[in-house]
Amino acid sequence: MTLTEAPKQVTETAKPLRRISINPRESGIYVAFALIVVLFTILTGGVLLEPQNISNIIVQNSYILILAVGMMLIIIAGHIDLSVGSVVAVCGALCAVFTVEMGMPWLPALALTLVAGALIGAWQGYWIAYFGIPAFIVTLAGMLVFRAITLWVLGNQGIGPFPDDIRTLANGFTDGYLGNIGLGPLGGADLVSLLLGVAGVAAIFMIQWRQRKARLGYLQQVDPFPMFLLKVAAASLVVLAVIVQLARFKNIPWVLVLLTVLVVGYSVVANRSVFGRHIYAIGGNRQAAELSGVKVKPITFWIFVNMGVLAALAGIIFAGRLNQAGPTAGEAFELDAIAAAFIGGAAVQGGVGKVVGAITGGLIMAVINNGMSLLGQPSEIVMLVKGLVLLAAVAYDIWTKRRAG
Repeated sequence: MTLTEAPKQVTETAKPLRRISINPRESGIYVAFALIVVLFTILTGGVLLEPQNISNIIVQNSYILILAVGMMLIIIAGHIDLSVGSVVAVCGALCAVFTVEMGMPWLPALALTLVAGALIGAWQGYWIAYFGIPAFIVTLAGMLVFRAITLWVLGNQGIGPFPDDIRTLANGFTDGYLGNIGLGPLGGADLVSLLLGVAGVAAIFMIQWRQRKARLGYLQQVDPFPMFLLKVAAASLVVLAVIVQLARFKNIPWVLVLLTVLVVGYSVVANRSVFGRHIYAIGGNRQAAELSGVKVKPITFWIFVNMGVLAALAGIIFAGRLNQAGPTAGEAFELDAIAAAFIGGAAVQGGVGKVVGAITGGLIMAVINNGMSLLGQPSEIVMLVKGLVLLAAVAYDIWTKRRAG
């Protein structure tokens, strides 16, 4: 090879690879979700995808999805939190005391409740991060302690009703500022909701396009352009279909707006920030992360503070939806949140997972609950199916790891 031939060879070998890339660990969850939706749509005669039912699925499971976001970060870092259900209960009780018994305006009451959740998370994070007690033990103790505090705060009875603003946050819908437009056989739909759906589709395309462009810039493997368009079109179609159905019912629920903000914000933190990359590093290999200069203890502390804040927010939403704070609120919520994270692609050993995956896992559990309810199945059958789905998700994760190995 002569010197004049060398640049040509370097240029040819430096071309980015354009081939169809399918990660079974990431794509499997979305395929499973689609199959579950199709199955229950057929079994329920299409009732599952009716506008009112889609709205019910989102509103009735919003607090689990909020918990799943925080739980995913906890599990990525290699920890677990068994106390979130009890934290939901105690924070809902505190919010009821602030607003109902003390007559405090709803915004200061909400802020104080979130601060209380942060303090609870800081309490548990200290013992885990700085004292070295395993998260399983600390949060198991927290599950008992905060349930007891809930009973003490409420006096073993419910407190309500909540102010209209909190109930609107939990159960309300956005207003139709521009009225409805006709969609032919689908009837009328809120114009603002449809415009938000179009904006969401545009955002999905721009984000995916920028990611593809960045990968090309680093000469990384990307999908062929037709496959890229197909994937973006599939995601956009799902978003538009959901928005159209919601716009035909009562517009977009406020909790969906809140969830969208949380998903976008936490996805940016997890994927784009130094803090997020350090969380993955800790879960992947704690010792290597420490040797690389990652401040493991502060990061561990703050992810539990974050979990406390999200649990407090979920407690407010749950209490507002029921219009009452009760002593049994939040029971088994920790199990649903953990299941959502693992079904959504979190690895048992930590270091793997996405916020969007946690939401998808939570929606899978929600669709199973809703679909089985529409079919009139008893609770024991629902628990059986959910348990088998969780087992299958973890088994699939281990199987794909072994294949990769």
